[in-house]
Amino acid sequence: MEKHLLAIDCGTQSVRALLFDVNGNLIKKQKIEYQPYVSDKPGWAEQDPNIFWENLCIACQQLKVQNPREFQAIAGVGITAQRDSMINLDENGNPLRNAIIWLDQRKAQPVYQPKGVMKLFYKAIGMDEAILKTQMDGKVNWIRENQKEIWEKTYKYVQVSGFLHARLTGKFIDSVASQIGHIPFNYKKCTWSKPGRELNARVFPVEHEKLPELVKPSAIIGNITIEAARVTGITEGTPVIACGSDKGCETIGMGVIDQNMASLSFGTTATVQTTSHYYFEPLRFMPAYPAPIPDHFNPEVEIFRGYWMITWFKEEFAHQEVDEAKKKGITPEMVLNKLLEKIPAGSLGLIVQPYWSPGLKNPSAKGTIIGFGDVHKRGHLYKAVIEGLGYALLDGLHQIEKRGRQQVQRLAVSGGASQSTEICQISADIFNKPLVKGKTYETAGLGAAIITAVGLGIYPDFPQAIKNMVVYDQYFYPNPQNVQIYRDLYNRVYRKLYRSVSHHYEEIREITGYPEKV
Repeated sequence: MEKHLLAIDCGTQSVRALLFDVNGNLIKKQKIEYQPYVSDKPGWAEQDPNIFWENLCIACQQLKVQNPREFQAIAGVGITAQRDSMINLDENGNPLRNAIIWLDQRKAQPVYQPKGVMKLFYKAIGMDEAILKTQMDGKVNWIRENQKEIWEKTYKYVQVSGFLHARLTGKFIDSVASQIGHIPFNYKKCTWSKPGRELNARVFPVEHEKLPELVKPSAIIGNITIEAARVTGITEGTPVIACGSDKGCETIGMGVIDQNMASLSFGTTATVQTTSHYYFEPLRFMPAYPAPIPDHFNPEVEIFRGYWMITWFKEEFAHQEVDEAKKKGITPEMVLNKLLEKIPAGSLGLIVQPYWSPGLKNPSAKGTIIGFGDVHKRGHLYKAVIEGLGYALLDGLHQIEKRGRQQVQRLAVSGGASQSTEICQISADIFNKPLVKGKTYETAGLGAAIITAVGLGIYPDFPQAIKNMVVYDQYFYPNPQNVQIYRDLYNRVYRKLYRSVSHHYEEIREITGYPEKV
């Protein structure tokens, strides 16, 4: 019987059970949606972890009913999940409280205050505020300060992937490549940080015994237990393979195995990421993440609130297009994409710097729109938003290339906005590089399936697995005329923009108190 691979992609708004064959073809999928979070207070974002598990079970059972023969042929299971959404578990693997997910904005009190020489050092390199802010964003610190009884009862403090592994196998084991977030993790060594000695252990003081055991991606975590088999329908004893985070699996699922290629993720948080066999920080003091390929790294630059800006634009300016879409029975994005076709490259000089949320390296940053004239309409602003995100990601790619000392030759694209051929073409023009899109939209799931296939020995290594399982079906090549316009706007305007207005951002922050200082 032909072998099949089950990939579970557990995201913020849905869980997907994805059945792949060993050639990377998506046989069938089941997607169960849920509310992304509950919020008891402004800025809070929590989720009941049982929602992840229960909907995983439902998705698997539905997949089994619809495809009984293929489901019975599952040779292994791989989990990929959202990053930096942490869960407190008791000894039996039961949640002690809701998961505080990555969207949460509550603040904790700093637990580590650099003193003496270290204080002067961090201030001199401009990282003093970043260290304080990082601690305040660490939800482990908030729990330790405000829910001490929960922390005392916590047996393991795990990612969503670690929670699902525990439910499936009964073991508190997780992949090294899933450890991304506000946790005491040494990204360069891919191990837990040494208590009291390493910075991450000082700013996120989690006792070592509360952390899960880590294994390299493609290792076998355990096997489906009797109970897990009963509620999911997966055959008891089926191996569960260590995979990685959703972004990392996306990168593998797009065939990015070295620095010749980069992955663009057009999601709520837009990212540019590549794969390297050695560790380097794409931005100073911002780590490269552990890759789903063992002993490799994913240098990444993020644009917070990235393609969420499409939602922002739609809600604030595109009521006409939303109404038109309702009447035609199509998505608003399909109507908005027609605007992109009508507006020339460069949006007649309208330029957006998409810092709608301040980052760790630029805590006072704000968004900027310049170049308005009476010729500009909604369509120009929409295209300028898309172009601004492209410029910002190009900035990130340049940082990766500079720090990694190697030029990227081509790009792969995934994420929600990648479904727009217009946005893909704009991106190819801005980057002046060929861009490919995969046959399947479920690239994170495909990445997990690739890792699972290697872990099971179906393929001897990742290059062979990717060669056989990743298929591109759309290609975008730069339009020379547009390339020249974008190159000039990027080099002569966009690259200088932040430096020109950054002091104004600081003044605005001082006057209004937003973004809040730490």
